[in-house]
Amino acid sequence: MTNPLTQTAAWAALTEHAAAMRGSHLRDLFASDPRRFASLSLEAEGLLLDYSKQRVTTETLRLLRELWRAADVAGWQARLAAGEAINHTEQRAVLHHALRHQHCTPVLFEGRDVMPDVHRVLAHMKSFCDAIHGRHWRGATGEPISDIVNIGIGGSDLGPRMATQALAAHRHRDVRVHYVANLDGADLATTLDGLQPRTTLFVVASKTFTTQETMQNAHSARAWLTASLGEAAVERHFVAVSTNLEAVAAFGIDPVNAFEFWDWVGGRFSLWSAIGLPLALAVGFANFTRLLEGAAAMDRHFREAPVDENLPATLALLELWNTNFLGAESRAVLPYSQSLGLLSRYLQQLEMESNGKQVGRDGTPVGHATCPVVWGEPGTNGQHAFYQLIHQGGRLIPCDFIAARRADFALPGHHEKLLANCFAQSEALMRGKTPVEAQAEVGAAQPALAPYKVFPGNQPSTTLLLPAIEPYTLGQLVALYEHKTFALGALWNLNSFDQWGVEYGKQLASRLLPIIEGKAPTTGLDSSTAGLIAACKP
Repeated sequence: MTNPLTQTAAWAALTEHAAAMRGSHLRDLFASDPRRFASLSLEAEGLLLDYSKQRVTTETLRLLRELWRAADVAGWQARLAAGEAINHTEQRAVLHHALRHQHCTPVLFEGRDVMPDVHRVLAHMKSFCDAIHGRHWRGATGEPISDIVNIGIGGSDLGPRMATQALAAHRHRDVRVHYVANLDGADLATTLDGLQPRTTLFVVASKTFTTQETMQNAHSARAWLTASLGEAAVERHFVAVSTNLEAVAAFGIDPVNAFEFWDWVGGRFSLWSAIGLPLALAVGFANFTRLLEGAAAMDRHFREAPVDENLPATLALLELWNTNFLGAESRAVLPYSQSLGLLSRYLQQLEMESNGKQVGRDGTPVGHATCPVVWGEPGTNGQHAFYQLIHQGGRLIPCDFIAARRADFALPGHHEKLLANCFAQSEALMRGKTPVEAQAEVGAAQPALAPYKVFPGNQPSTTLLLPAIEPYTLGQLVALYEHKTFALGALWNLNSFDQWGVEYGKQLASRLLPIIEGKAPTTGLDSSTAGLIAACKP
């Protein structure tokens, strides 16, 4: 069956409403309603969300909120909070919110409170961070650690990597943190270039300690270290984030230096767990705690705020409107912050791995579009690259503009210009430029130039304004998008917490590896794959 939500009166009403709205232009909507910003913006938890430049009216929002209720998103929120196995294909609960839980009330999984285990691991992380930052942890030669290299991939890399860059203004002065993820040897080799084995510590992040990319990089890093310092140095220069203590010990890492996380923590939701250890090392454990507090505040907001005052709900409903009723196929994430330079990549994994699916929770096709392609680049860099296409390329591309009221690196004259560009771009995308305005601009001297200066406008966007880029607000921001992703999964009738599309490619790679190594025949391969393998043989 198709998504049951498409059979509701709310969906039918939105379909009719979208047809009636089709000829509306944002320029006209603003002209007809001087209070449009006041009625179509939302301020909560210190964040300001302006969605007045979306192609919506108050009636659109009313109908979308009816859809929210018809989908029983509140019921899905309750199932998640209760520790039910809402990841039904893997029979797993989804409790990453427990990792930042700030109250003494229990969070139950199979009738047992998980919070003592969460607090135990956090205490272990704090103790280790204190040892590194206090220069008490020494390498094999007795020197303190100056460089940390995190080896992981996917959720074990991108979350802490993104957050480490985002919080560069808060980094610890005595420790540099680096990240290696790609199986391509260039990633590890260029990271190690210039580092000293005697002052470098590796964090190997793999729940199973079997992930191919991570373990290949870990073994190569181990060889680099032991070539200089010998085998005995491994236990002073490697720690693990894993639950496979036997494999950790076999690698040479003392299991005492393994940091645990659990099956109810999905990879792309694991920043808040021990996977965040390199981030805590980069910015200090106190700042890591502030990150958790910000995320917890957004958890409470999502859980308690009514739908018409709810930030994640509003973002989710706008995305559903743009995707399912206006036909948008992609969304640009445009942070006007160099510190948030990896945010679009992080959201690619969070959103597309979660909701890039067509099979519903009942095992049948949902029957409609789901997650759009997420892409982007920080402003103002993107203005000199792909903004041309957004302005005049003829595609509907909703945009998320993200900015901070205050700069994290306050060089005189920079932040005001940055904000001016951010607000100007969202205005230009909304307003456009008519043929009459273009002709008036070029004047009588160059009338043939006028068509090139026409901008259709009517490109929908939201602007999210943060107080500043700091640990607490970053926690809010990431949790905001997590909850938006979860809500869309509920609306689209998807399991947002499995990733079988990722697993399939891994299975095929395992089958092809012995063939590429010359240890197995090419029997059964398609002609393209066989030809490519043959072309790579020496």
